[in-house]
Formats: sequence, C-alpha cells, structure tokens
Amino acid sequence: MKRSLWYGIGCLLLAGPVQAQSLTGVWQGVEAETSQPDKYWPSVLRLQQSKDSSVFGVLYEEVGGQPDVSVTFQMQGTRTGAGLRLEHGTKLNETGRTLTSYWCDGAITFAYDPALEKLTGHATYRPVGDCSVGTLTLYRVKLKSASTVPNGVETSIRVSGRNVLWYTDVSLKQPVNTGNTYRTALSKTTTFYLTQGYYPTSQRAVVPITIRVTGTPPKAAPPKPRPDTAQATQRPLPTPPLVAETPVVLPTVLFRVGTPELLPESGPALDQLATALKSRPTMKLQIAGHADRVGEPDKNQVLSEQRAEAVKAYLVKAGIAAERISTVGYGDTRPLYPSPDARNRRVEVAEIK
Repeated sequence: MKRSLWYGIGCLLLAGPVQAQSLTGVWQGVEAETSQPDKYWPSVLRLQQSKDSSVFGVLYEEVGGQPDVSVTFQMQGTRTGAGLRLEHGTKLNETGRTLTSYWCDGAITFAYDPALEKLTGHATYRPVGDCSVGTLTLYRVKLKSASTVPNGVETSIRVSGRNVLWYTDVSLKQPVNTGNTYRTALSKTTTFYLTQGYYPTSQRAVVPITIRVTGTPPKAAPPKPRPDTAQATQRPLPTPPLVAETPVVLPTVLFRVGTPELLPESGPALDQLATALKSRPTMKLQIAGHADRVGEPDKNQVLSEQRAEAVKAYLVKAGIAAERISTVGYGDTRPLYPSPDARNRRVEVAEIK
C-alpha cells in the first residue's frame, strides 16, 4: 500500500501441509483501505511452494490510476489452517519514487476460499508515517471442470477468476470468450490463454489452461439436400445482428488506467466490429464511454468522452465512415458495479435506428 507514498501489499499463498490445497500460481486483485475510499492499489501476487512447508513469491502493486507508480516486493510466509500469513521482504523494484512518498510493509494474513479461488487478506503494517492496515482481495484463474473432454462433443469448460477473458494465442490477439464458462466442441488438444479484467495492471498475468481431447469424433449426420440454385439466389442469408438497440458492453475493449489510450488487446474485437459494420452499410452506431468513480467527476466526464472518441477513431481508420458513428460520454454517472471496479471503465455500443 502506498501512502501519499504507500507500499506494499504482500501476499503469498501456497500449500503447506500435504493435505492442503496448493495455493501456487498467479493471484490478481486489489488492495483498499476503508479510511481512504477513493484510493486503491491493483495487485498481482505470484506464489511458489518451497521444499518445506513455507511459501514464497513476489508481490507487484500499482497506485490506482497511476500505473507508472509501482513496487515489487519479495514475499515469504507459511500456510495456516485457514489460509496463509506472509511478510514483506526485500524491495525488488520501485517506479515513480519521490522524496515524499513511500510504500508500507509488514505482514498480511489471508483467508482462502476454495470455491471462488479467492484470497481475502488483512495487512498490518509497521508504524512508519501513516501506515496502518489494508484489505486485499485477490482471485486466481484455475480450471474447475475436467481437463480431458470427448472429441467433437460440445462441452462446458469452467474456470475460476473475475472478469475472465479467453484467448487462443499467447499474444492475446485472438479473443474467443468472456466469463467463467466456455461451451465449445474441441477436435484436438487445445491451450487457452486466460487473463482477468479485475483490476488489471501493466504486469498483466496470462494463465494457460490446456484441455486434452480423447476418443474419436461422433459420426456426422448425412448432409441435407441442397436447395436448387434458383431458390438459393432468391433467399439471401440473414445477417445476424451485430449489436442491439440497447447498449452492449465490449468486454475486451480496454484502456490504460486514467487515459483514453486503447490497450493492444482491444484490436481484435474492434476489427471484428469494423468488419461487421462493413457488411451492414446502412447501420449507424452510437459509442458510449464510461468511467469509474475514482478521481474528480469533471475529469471522469472528459475521460469517458475521450474513450468513446478513441474507439470511433479506430473504426474510421479501419474504413467506416465517420458520419455513421456518434459518441457520448457518461463519466462516472452510470456504474455497473460498486466502485472502485475496473469493469466500470468500459465502452458500450448500440445500434441507432
């Protein structure tokens, strides 16, 4: 946790006793403090298990809205009956340091929820400056369904995590799904690359999930008779609706915190949107930008308008006429979730009749 300068949200979880579930892996979330409701610190905790019952790892933390102000700590601890206790160790890296800022350090006690793969931590910091306590909420992406599925049969793949985004490539350019469940039919062993949109940081954590395929695919049904050519030409295929008249959130269109700059992983979704708009040349679109209730309302209003304009500029560059796209910004007046929550920093699209 950083106080005017504030540091450290230390958190390390891992399996201790043989019978305890392993807590190794990547945990992502946020640290907050009730005495400072407008401040938050997006965090990533990477954990490993020692040969003995101890656990160790690193904790990365940013100042919310200021990703250029960050810290990385070594963490060391032991497994407890309910979770884990970790202590801050060596400071490995720090960015955005000033003469009047500092990061708090001390110890964090975590409770583990295996159903949600969630760590809830209470930090007690050394009495330096105004360091006192902090609350941490972290989630882990973990496969919750079978790791092997039948060949060619539609199956639900379930994972834990918050605001999960699914990709088929490690460079995160081919999104295929959002959420905790992906229903699909696989014909070969496939690795998906998952991230969490819950308080993302510049240290974005990618978790590979490999699903193995077994058996032979079911026999295909005999093809239906093809309609004659004349009928086929008289009956054009309907184009599925791209967006509805009510606003639809674009979950993979993301921005750098506190800026209207699109993140690289926004490209595939916007390219697909541009392609669909080209196939429906009469469609007009409204793009609405939103911000979280962090910071000043006037600045959030401007930021939401700029984000909507950034999406419009991308589509225009892709070949969509500017007059087909209107933009609006709602600032922080229409949150979908209690603030602070990264999901409130969103873009929505709606068809204009």
